[in-house]
Amino acid sequence: MFKDITDVRDRLGQQQYITSEEIATVTFLAQSLSKPILAEGPAGVGKTELAKAWAAAIKRPLIRLQCYEGLDESKALYEWEYAKQMLYTQLMRDTLHKVLEGVASLDDAANRLAQEEDVFFSENFLLPRPLLQALMSDEPVVLLIDEIDRADVEFEAFLLEVLSDFQVTVPELGTIAAKHQPMVLLTSNNTRELSEALKRRCLYLYIDYPAQAAELDIVRLKVPNLAPELAQQAVAIVQQLRNMDLRKVPSISETLDWARALVTLNADSIDEKTLSNTLTVLLKYETDVAKAKRMMGSDSSSRNRW
Repeated sequence: MFKDITDVRDRLGQQQYITSEEIATVTFLAQSLSKPILAEGPAGVGKTELAKAWAAAIKRPLIRLQCYEGLDESKALYEWEYAKQMLYTQLMRDTLHKVLEGVASLDDAANRLAQEEDVFFSENFLLPRPLLQALMSDEPVVLLIDEIDRADVEFEAFLLEVLSDFQVTVPELGTIAAKHQPMVLLTSNNTRELSEALKRRCLYLYIDYPAQAAELDIVRLKVPNLAPELAQQAVAIVQQLRNMDLRKVPSISETLDWARALVTLNADSIDEKTLSNTLTVLLKYETDVAKAKRMMGSDSSSRNRW
């Protein structure tokens, strides 16, 4: 566990995650107050990586629930293996004959079978999904609920109970409470507004694109083979692209992809040809690529800036 905010920064840094004072503070408070974190921000700024680094830093397993449209309780919580239960019942047929031997009525048969319920309704037939895995784990875990904004509002409402009481009800078994309360990080790319009820249960954290100096530190850490002056030039160009009116601006992950591409190409500088040929590593829409190329070639002053 983290001792203080400085310890958070140091240990996340050991996992190659460069964190700000705000991120370190919220992470420390989440641990100290046993509260989930809701991390919002653009895609690709390191929200998911924060959960991975957090789990590695405190040496806990990471359990990830990837959200998507149509996700429901059964897919996130558990699946009851009815086919396995039926097969088990068939294999136990001879034993059932012995259990029911000498019964005089249906009521007696039902009562005897009721005494054996634990055999037929047990965790042997329960297939835990990520949420239940986190609650039933024999050791504390970090639970990542990734891209909660992609899930439906109904699933978000169901999640409120889990985050409030850290227990769920399985009809076949009853209420299952967490053996150890997990550390929880929810991420959102702001594709829809989340409910106030969900936000109230969490510590809020907004992670934006980093400033130029911070992004340069990330590139130097993650792509150490890239020449320092080339790294500086690459980050400056990415920062310029983010100031343009693009459909999708480059994320940190795309900056790192571009840096690795420059290393692979043995580039010694980012001239107009290199930038033009590798622009699609950064930009994912043809209209954005065309807009950036027009800006590059519009006039001499623009070319000099690039």
